[in-house]
Amino acid sequence: MSGLYLRPLGFLYGPAAKSAVADGFALPLAGGPVAFTLGEVIEGNAGSAKRRMVPASDLSLTKDSDLYALIERVTAPRPGMAGIPAERFASGRPILMGIVNVTPDSFSDGGLFDQKEPAVNHAAELIEAGAEIVDIGGESTRPGSDTVATEDELSRVVPVLEELRGVKSLISIDTRKAAVARAAAEQGATIFNDVSALTFDVDSLAAAAETGMAVVLMHAQGEPKTMQDNPTYEDVSLEVYDYLAARIADVTDAGIPKERIIVDPGVGFGKNIDHNLDLLAHLSLFHGLGVPVLVGASRKRFIEGVIGEKNPRNREPGSQAIAIASAAQGVQIVRVHDVAATRQALEVWHGSMAGSPENAASGD
Repeated sequence: MSGLYLRPLGFLYGPAAKSAVADGFALPLAGGPVAFTLGEVIEGNAGSAKRRMVPASDLSLTKDSDLYALIERVTAPRPGMAGIPAERFASGRPILMGIVNVTPDSFSDGGLFDQKEPAVNHAAELIEAGAEIVDIGGESTRPGSDTVATEDELSRVVPVLEELRGVKSLISIDTRKAAVARAAAEQGATIFNDVSALTFDVDSLAAAAETGMAVVLMHAQGEPKTMQDNPTYEDVSLEVYDYLAARIADVTDAGIPKERIIVDPGVGFGKNIDHNLDLLAHLSLFHGLGVPVLVGASRKRFIEGVIGEKNPRNREPGSQAIAIASAAQGVQIVRVHDVAATRQALEVWHGSMAGSPENAASGD
């Protein structure tokens, strides 16, 4: 049923979450140890939706078949994909995806890793720091950026991918182009991370289906060149949700099973500061899509709007706050520049929510 959404709220962690689920006062979020005690049921279209708060104990007793199916998608464990086991998704601890920009013009670190050796060394450092995925990109999609020719993008990323074969981390390719995704798959990449949600290149759907890679479908309003000129929404969170739901349907129709799909609400892509903050407040909504959720907001420009910091590299504390806010809402993957600092922030947060490092590690 279109126009029906569920936003989990009232989160519990550690032993309290486990007890509340067992006693019927809470429901599990995406099969993990995070539980929610309250749900905001949203009905209608963006701009005219009606909202009501429902205790989780009442949600579990609903006779509404559409709402029941939505609750099932929100609470069900996510299957493993791309080398990520199902139990890792259900751990309650976000998977860290480290960023390697093999570009001269990325907004945060353009030019630092645009040659093979520094890029490979940086990837190794991220893996050592705890990155379970390294995301290799050869085209900047920052606001105002131009499209990079396929040949240039291939010349940047393929030598790096060749050197990274066999590392203990999973490899993701950050590209909008089918030819680049295919080349990456040949070098062992298992994730196709596309900011256009497989719409930029007409061959991307076929490339994803044939290579067997998991796909990250991201929402963006407009092209990178102009996406920040004047982004407008009636209700950004519901509109992004609807777009991603439609893309999941299109992608599965093209032969890519839902079990290989990850969604990214696209913080910073065709959104102003208010849109981005609204999305971050509504991250739990996207569990209703029934697939793992990725958040990539590290060092993004909207952080400057909150704290006034113009230098992207000085936005790390804000980036780590976003990672914690994402973990608090059950997000399964966070894409970050500083893996070591983010890992430390999340470890301490998990320990404090669970009551001990042991509880945090076990999900109890």
